Amino acid sequence: MKNLLLFTIFVFFLSCKSNKEDNPVTVPEVDRPNIVLIFMDDMGYGDLGVYGATGWVTPNLDKLASEGMRFTNFHAATAVCSASRAALLTGCYPDRVSVHGAYFANAKQGLNPNEKTIAEILKEKDYTTGIVGKWHLGDHLSMLPLQQGFDEYLGIPYSNDMWPVYYDGTPADSINSKKIPWKIGMPELPLIRGNEKIRGIKNLNDMDQITTIYTEEAVEFIDKHKEDPFFLYLAHSMPHVPLGVSDKFRGKSDQGLYGDVIMEVDWSVGEVMKKLKEEGLEENTVVIFTSDNGPWLNYGNHAGSTGGLREGKGTMWEGGVREPAIIKWPGVINSGSESDALLLNLDILPTIAEIVDGNLPDHKIDGISMLPVLKEEKNTVRNEFWGYYGGELIFVQRDEWKLYFPHKYREYVGYQQGLDGFPGETGVTEMKEMELYNISEDINETTNVITNYPQIANELSELGQKVREELGDRITGVKGRGVRQPGKVETTASN
Repeated sequence: MKNLLLFTIFVFFLSCKSNKEDNPVTVPEVDRPNIVLIFMDDMGYGDLGVYGATGWVTPNLDKLASEGMRFTNFHAATAVCSASRAALLTGCYPDRVSVHGAYFANAKQGLNPNEKTIAEILKEKDYTTGIVGKWHLGDHLSMLPLQQGFDEYLGIPYSNDMWPVYYDGTPADSINSKKIPWKIGMPELPLIRGNEKIRGIKNLNDMDQITTIYTEEAVEFIDKHKEDPFFLYLAHSMPHVPLGVSDKFRGKSDQGLYGDVIMEVDWSVGEVMKKLKEEGLEENTVVIFTSDNGPWLNYGNHAGSTGGLREGKGTMWEGGVREPAIIKWPGVINSGSESDALLLNLDILPTIAEIVDGNLPDHKIDGISMLPVLKEEKNTVRNEFWGYYGGELIFVQRDEWKLYFPHKYREYVGYQQGLDGFPGETGVTEMKEMELYNISEDINETTNVITNYPQIANELSELGQKVREELGDRITGVKGRGVRQPGKVETTASN
């Protein structure tokens, strides 16, 4: 009887195994996550509460960090607007795609439409793609967002200082030019929807509404596309000067206008997160928050904080490129986690591609997927960083060692800062010899240790030469073999 029972059980399990092989159990595929990428303009490393900010509060961004992963060693690829955005959207060092600085109005160049952007990767996976805010990768029709993989666009095509605007209302032709905070570009900022200008931003009262305009558009985009996977690129114009803040937040901070602006940006993030939660999308959305470069320090009380790091925007010292960064992905990223992995904004593209199982560009990129760091499977995925600015190789970094090459750079330290929207002075300093810094022991880059570690300096110098051969260098005149052409009006207009 016992043997019969065992035989029956054995036959039963064989039958189950056979049925399982013939009719395998299907596990429901997890929905493709929505992607929300929030990109700030000129925000400093020390501008958020979770990064030590004082004088204002950022409860929504602090909450985002408590629910996701906060990064302490995350960098923009370079310290200037257009080039940093090119790196973000293409996964390449900006010099590979020949975007070196900040494009002005009526630029004759921009991001080449042949480059594959995050938006184009996601469109191949049937995502709806939208950008709200600052584009700054060429304002010619052939280079605007709808020609670079985005389905929808509302925003301004370049920086919000690229027009003659004055905080005190003084007419442009009756003021000493040395006291004008900016006087370049167009008579007004064009607000564009799709490919068409819908109206102009003509004064600072208009600028006060820009964060609200972007936020309402972002929330509406989520509402329109909540049934299918979407990619929302929310590229705020703030806190780039001229600062603008609505009455909702004017006077709310203890610091003044800059603090008010940061609090309104924090509110904006909160509105996006609230909408995701209301629509039941929060658990299936990856939210990424970071900035394009460090603060424009000579604007004094209208500039942010580097958190004590050296120098700021326009320099490749840590204050110019180390950025606040937070990523939330429920069910994948542990709440309240933190990473000191060396990462760059150009690593975002391959990370998103891996998340959605998307196709990377056929041409070479420089980014590395951060996914193992997000899942805490690895402590880091890269140990090197090439620091380019304006087509010049400024430094190479390997692990904690950062070697600067001779170059001239903008200097803020020791110069009078500006006040209330008017810029202060800056200097130009020439570094005549190589300098070596240990970033892990000297994050503020105060002590050049090159005489103590000549072998490390030699190894990094040799690495720098290999980088020049690949990406070029204006200082030494090397033409990089891996450099691709930018978009040009005369060559793309007929495409």
